[in-house]
Amino acid sequence: MKIAVVTQSYYPRPGGVTEHAHHTALELRKRGHTVSIFTANFGSDPHADPGVLRFGRNVLVPHHGAWVNMTVGMRLGRQLRDALREFDPNIVHTHCPLVPTLPLFAIHTAPSNAAIVGTFHAAAETSPGYSLFRRPLAKFAERIHTRIAVSEAARCLAQKYFPGRYEVLPNGIDCQRFAPRIEPFERFQDDAFNVLFVGRMDRRKGLKYLFSAISIVANATSKRVRLIVVGENSLRRYLLPRLDRKVELHFAGIVSRDILPRYYASCDIFCSPAVEKESFGIVLLEAMASGVPVVGTSIPGYLSLLEHGQNALVVPPRDPQSFADAIIHLLEDDLLRLKLRKRGIEFAGQFRWDLITARLEQLYRDTLSQGRAEIPIEETYKSANLTV
Repeated sequence: MKIAVVTQSYYPRPGGVTEHAHHTALELRKRGHTVSIFTANFGSDPHADPGVLRFGRNVLVPHHGAWVNMTVGMRLGRQLRDALREFDPNIVHTHCPLVPTLPLFAIHTAPSNAAIVGTFHAAAETSPGYSLFRRPLAKFAERIHTRIAVSEAARCLAQKYFPGRYEVLPNGIDCQRFAPRIEPFERFQDDAFNVLFVGRMDRRKGLKYLFSAISIVANATSKRVRLIVVGENSLRRYLLPRLDRKVELHFAGIVSRDILPRYYASCDIFCSPAVEKESFGIVLLEAMASGVPVVGTSIPGYLSLLEHGQNALVVPPRDPQSFADAIIHLLEDDLLRLKLRKRGIEFAGQFRWDLITARLEQLYRDTLSQGRAEIPIEETYKSANLTV
């Protein structure tokens, strides 16, 4: 098969969509398929390769409590159309398919003989964008032959506005890259208890609640406590609560893909205090695969992965005291940390990218083997009052 993967999030921009698009493309190529990734220009990109085509430029816009990617360019639609026609794919697979701009352009410009597959990544109780533009977006949704959601939370949001059948196919994990055998950083291997956070400082990530919790922990134990924050080191750090002076804080900022696994290997526990709108949580699997006990919140997107007392400790969101209690529990209970470490490694193994991609490949084959409703692309696009 020839597969065009269209995604507005890609390297060097980190995130779950980036990892999903990249790793499924790698695995599909191993299976003998021809895959090209169609994405935006992000400036300097050390991960550029012949299998990536870039258009326009990326800008960040606020959405759902985070900063998300959007591609802009004067002739973006025409450039994408020409590139897709030259590539001539059997499958056009769009990530976040009903989001401007590249995904919608991809649905419009997909060759008429190609099947369209869309993966929905967002999770929330409601979506103002979906609600406001529901009617024109429904025309685009009808063009998608196979709809995929990365979790039940993502499926519920998409199905609320665009009813139909959705296949749930989760994100995956590279169990070679994230593994217990990875070498830790020597500078963190002392008598401090290392707590790790990986992610952006977006409001929905809930980092401020972890800051408050860590201060509680530091005052409840005689042990040294170190908080390591990976993923961003912007001015937003100064808006976070002041940490107790007993806490040792290390801001690592954005780190390379090669170095990130060493931060997991260097910590005693991993904490994700997200408060909402997380559809899955790849960082949870990264920590588990690395053999690191996890403390996470009971938001819908996380509950598809976390089982309290089995592979993680689960606490209510926006509750620093409960988070602190869970951290203290793990700090004092070596056997519980060992149990969560073992169960986490076993659980993460079910999400290896080769297993996820095998299921995706079958969905592609099923899509191509089934009759596809022919809805004129031009008619769909015209009804949405968009032009290229």
